[in-house]
Amino acid sequence: MSEHDEKNGTIERRDLLKLGTAATVGYLARGVVADVAAALPPLPSNPVTPKAMPTRNLGRTGFRVGIFSLGGQAAVEQPDNEAVAVPIVEKALDLGVNYIDTSARYGGDPRWSEQYIGKVMKRRRNEAYLATKTHDRTRDGSLKLLETSLKLLQTDHVDLWQIHNLTSMEQVERIFAPDGAVKAMQEAREQKLVRHLGITGHADPDVLLEALRRFPFDTILLALNAADPHHRSFQKALLPLAVEKEMGIVGMKVPARGRILSSWTPPPAGSQPSWTGTATRPGTLTMREAMRYVLSLPVSTVIVGVDSVAQLEEDVAIAKAFTPCSSEQLAALESLAQPVTRQALFFRRWDA
Repeated sequence: MSEHDEKNGTIERRDLLKLGTAATVGYLARGVVADVAAALPPLPSNPVTPKAMPTRNLGRTGFRVGIFSLGGQAAVEQPDNEAVAVPIVEKALDLGVNYIDTSARYGGDPRWSEQYIGKVMKRRRNEAYLATKTHDRTRDGSLKLLETSLKLLQTDHVDLWQIHNLTSMEQVERIFAPDGAVKAMQEAREQKLVRHLGITGHADPDVLLEALRRFPFDTILLALNAADPHHRSFQKALLPLAVEKEMGIVGMKVPARGRILSSWTPPPAGSQPSWTGTATRPGTLTMREAMRYVLSLPVSTVIVGVDSVAQLEEDVAIAKAFTPCSSEQLAALESLAQPVTRQALFFRRWDA
């Protein structure tokens, strides 16, 4: 806390993370501060977005999001890659992208993704709806991650804070425990450190369905691509429930890290990560087909990580030219993806 803050009896938002709930209540009860958490600023607005691509409501959040959004992986999470990553983030905003997604887990312990994005947010925070995540399942651990996220992102609040990648019912029980991550989310929102709350997952639709039944999350980030109907489909029950609840619905794993694309060349079997399974053939779709499929579903936007500005420009151009698929076209793309289901859904549970 600065000398100025001490003299004026105010407290920085992020300093609230260092206080327990009881301590915060104590501050208020004693009248030490009249308003611990100042009102959040207006929702971000990128003036380029409406001309750059179609926009959709992000559920009931009040935010109008471009249908293509920037994911914080690929080049944006690589170590010592600032010369590539920062220009990608800058260019995304220039092109009209108005939603950027990252995580406390992206880029390992140094959290390179949040670092690079923060270098841009320091100057252009009001142009992007900023989303990050906690992978910790506890209150205290999640609040600690959030404190560092705010520091690295160089902001005093994020627009969306999400629970990262729920994969089991045991994790659902843990986050909803009295000292679980959901408690941290509620406190952070009350303290105006975060605007909206979300949940994410790749592996099992039943896990996310249970979480949605227990708490009114504002958004869901879920893995969707043209192979989805062929194994543990997220479209069958999870997507309709999210629509019914008027959630912001964000699609990810659209190109399956390239594995659904016909342009993808499988690496040597020994060099492929064990958790992805071994892929032996290219995919079957173009990037345009992959994006068009998911954007034809009732999603608000899709997030895609890119390796270069050229890839970013291609994806934004696809979004700008988007026209929805007919039901027959959707079925045709699903059939086209069926032979590469395993590699396109490498992130799903494959046990019985």
